[in-house]
Amino acid sequence: MTDEDRRRRIHELDATLRVGKNGVDSVADELNSQLQDRDLVKVKFLRSALGGTTVEEAAADLADLASAEVVETRGHTAVFER
Repeated sequence: MTDEDRRRRIHELDATLRVGKNGVDSVADELNSQLQDRDLVKVKFLRSALGGTTVEEAAADLADLASAEVVETRGHTAVFER
């Protein structure tokens, strides 16, 4: 898959997971489950989930918990793959 194809797929993805005030621990299992079914998962981080951290830090923490990799972050959204 070329970089352009990958960017197009990421752009067309809908966020299927939202991280709220309970933080990344509460959604790590769900991200793991979704990554078993698809190769890319887009996650939206609500402001209440950040608690003084950045989206990049929260995404890295979630990736560690779900044994995934962060493909990109933009705004309050991150894309993960395995």
